[in-house]
Amino acid sequence: MKPFVRIAEPHEDIMREKLPLDVFAANLWSVHMGDAPAEYRDPEVFFRKTYMTRGLRNIMDIVGDRLEGRGGDPVIQLQTPFGGGKTHTLISLYHRAAEMGARTVVLAGDALDASETTLWAEMERQLRGEVRELSGMTSPGMDKIKRLLDENQPVLILIDELLEYTVKASGVTVGESTLAAQLLAFMQELSQAASALERVALVVTLPSSSLEHYDESAERMFHQLTKILGRTEKIFTPVEDDEIYSVIRTRLFRRIDESAAAEVIETFIEKAESEGILPEGIDAAEYREVFRKSYPFQPEVIDVLYERWGSFPEFQRTRGVLRLLAMVVNQLRSLNIPVIRLSDFPLDSGNLKREFLRFTGSNFESIIASDITSPDAGARIIDHKLKGYEPYRIGTRIATSIFLYSFSGGGTRNGATIRDIKMACLEPEIPMSIIDEALNSMIERLFYIHRQVDLYYFSGEANLNSIVLRKKENIKDEDVTEEERRLLGEITGKKIFSVYIWPSSTSDVPDDMKLKLVIPVDSTECSSFLEAKGGNPRVYRNTMIFLVEDDAHRHQLVDHIKTRLAWMAVESDRQLSLTDEQKREVRERIKALSAEDREKIRNLYRIVLVPSRAGLERLDLGMASYGADIKVDYEIKSKLMEEDKLLESMEPVIIERRYLEGDYIETERILKSLYTTPGAMRITSPEVLGDAIRLGVRRGLFGLGVLDGEPHCTHLNEDCTVSLKSPEIIVNPELCEKCPPDTIEVDVSELEKLAREERATREILEEYTEKYKEKGCEPERVEEKLRETIAEGVRAGKFRVDGREVPEFTPDEKLHPMEENGDGPIKGIELEFRAPLDNMFDIIKIKRTLSEDFSNLDAVAEIRMVASDGEMKEEKYDRILETFEQLGIELKIIRK
Repeated sequence: MKPFVRIAEPHEDIMREKLPLDVFAANLWSVHMGDAPAEYRDPEVFFRKTYMTRGLRNIMDIVGDRLEGRGGDPVIQLQTPFGGGKTHTLISLYHRAAEMGARTVVLAGDALDASETTLWAEMERQLRGEVRELSGMTSPGMDKIKRLLDENQPVLILIDELLEYTVKASGVTVGESTLAAQLLAFMQELSQAASALERVALVVTLPSSSLEHYDESAERMFHQLTKILGRTEKIFTPVEDDEIYSVIRTRLFRRIDESAAAEVIETFIEKAESEGILPEGIDAAEYREVFRKSYPFQPEVIDVLYERWGSFPEFQRTRGVLRLLAMVVNQLRSLNIPVIRLSDFPLDSGNLKREFLRFTGSNFESIIASDITSPDAGARIIDHKLKGYEPYRIGTRIATSIFLYSFSGGGTRNGATIRDIKMACLEPEIPMSIIDEALNSMIERLFYIHRQVDLYYFSGEANLNSIVLRKKENIKDEDVTEEERRLLGEITGKKIFSVYIWPSSTSDVPDDMKLKLVIPVDSTECSSFLEAKGGNPRVYRNTMIFLVEDDAHRHQLVDHIKTRLAWMAVESDRQLSLTDEQKREVRERIKALSAEDREKIRNLYRIVLVPSRAGLERLDLGMASYGADIKVDYEIKSKLMEEDKLLESMEPVIIERRYLEGDYIETERILKSLYTTPGAMRITSPEVLGDAIRLGVRRGLFGLGVLDGEPHCTHLNEDCTVSLKSPEIIVNPELCEKCPPDTIEVDVSELEKLAREERATREILEEYTEKYKEKGCEPERVEEKLRETIAEGVRAGKFRVDGREVPEFTPDEKLHPMEENGDGPIKGIELEFRAPLDNMFDIIKIKRTLSEDFSNLDAVAEIRMVASDGEMKEEKYDRILETFEQLGIELKIIRK
């Protein structure tokens, strides 16, 4: 297909290397003053590039009739949205009036200074060349105005930006009023004068709403002006919405080959039909007709600019669209494209980009760069990622289309549907399904693109998922490795095993009796660590336990770590302008990912290898329980105990059967065998063996003793202390005495308790005899030990035995407590009492009696005297105080 510039030939000014954008800045005052560009100043050029809309033709016919005296409306108000073609209409009327030989008055509210010039004075100056009658700051009245206009008929009065001048006039004081108030009076008088004359036409422009530019006070002035003009005016719309296509084509292109255009249009419509992406509710015939009017632009180009961007109050609608499209045509004039789509807009063009930034805000300059135009932008990455489609720049074109659909000045729902995007990127040569594939990548890769239900749009708020993806791509392998090591440290406790994470050599793991959990970098290294420590053979092999990877879960862990580190990088990146809601989402995502740390690392490190007689035996811990906060060493311990690979208690009979084959064996030898022999019983600590030996001695399964040339048994059927060190041995019980000297224990304090119950000595003897019978002690030895202990208690004054010191163990003999026997010696007395002062002499006698038998007597009296119901002279009171002072007694006095 031909390039669009060979089908629709642009005007010469549009094709220039440097596009003169001032030609789209229509200004009535500049035309009047003679310094406007030729496109506006020269009537022939102006009308050649102007499409005669229905509204414009109607207004020109009405004004023409009025100036020629054939009736018509005397006052016309042009009230359209900002940039709706008002100024262009006024210039058209200006040139038509000149062609008719009429006098023209131009009053531009944005050009005149209200503090220096009044509208009535300027009108007289333009018609008479001087100001004679219409001077002063007050409205001159209808008679003077009518006389001035009548002298100069036919007269066309063009007042542009009247509201702007009125706002300025409100700041000029006139007596007790303002110039704005005088202006309102003048407009009413001018309207009446124009209506009274046959060949005078007044055309005034007002915005569609004063709030487009001004404040509440301007709102009042706006309504006052419309009320004044409303009595005589007619409101016209210069450009209807369906005429915008023709306005644009006429202004930008000098000639269009309709036949060639039809071929291009048909090719695109056939493709759109086959893809099922024609605009909803419009059939091919309707779309073909609209496309014919808009060519070389796809209809959506003009619709989006005119309807969406044109809704911005500051966007000069018709003029603004012309200006933008002129830039686009100028930038694309050398490209071999048959039609101009939204996706073709060169957002990397400085001038074009700045036009859009005026309405989006300057912050979108960096957004456009980071997502669309810079060499490393997400859209460009997608361009190259779609292999075979690189020349079509799919990513960049999709992003450009979405950007242009994302903005409007009204409260409309912004964004592009998939149908919109496919139409904007329509290419007859490629399947549009490629758009779906690219869109999925864009949501992940672009920073500021968003998806809400069926709409895609750009926003000033960053898309967190895409930011995270970019951050994730920058995570280094060494950062992942460091984080993996940290997580391993968190899931492995140190209470059960000594933990060695990724030891660099066998020398890093000690050779001792402590249980060790070794996590090698590579599972193939386990045998090396089991066999040696550095250059020496490893002795305590049965202490080695290995935790290695299940390779199937390596990718999941790496992806998890990178994702969490990426979210953390987002949180710490102060250059990202995140909203409070986004900051909250970042914190929550980090928290949620951190909660999965244990599960991810544990699912990878789930294989346990333990030494056995046949080599390393493999045990699988299984998948981690979700939400469980259990250290992996506890899981390993439980698994080993479940498989009888680890014991935290041991039955003494195992020791007897496995190790006591002869008369004795060293306990240290047993312990060393457990730790050095792969596949031997594995115990959690030496205390397990010590407790088992202690229990076996108590039960009489074997004795505990020492090896001193010959084995000597020191404990049997009793508690004992086990050291597990040489020369300690366990001994065949047949070599042990039945009742060693220290076996029988009788405590004086226990007998003192029995004395309080006045227990019979024979009964006590029978109980002790029965107790030690189980330990093989003869009754005679028990009786001897009991007699010695009772005698000791009697001598110590703890109890008595019916007056004797040594018991005879007769049926009627009992133990008695000392405090119930008055004949026993009293070692000390402590008395505490309260007594009246009258009994003091008796108390002193008791003190003397105690002093006769006890050398150490401490007696202190605390006396309180309270005297009342009487009177005492001061001299007598002083003598009492003097007595206490002589005795050295500290006295507390309360005098009443």
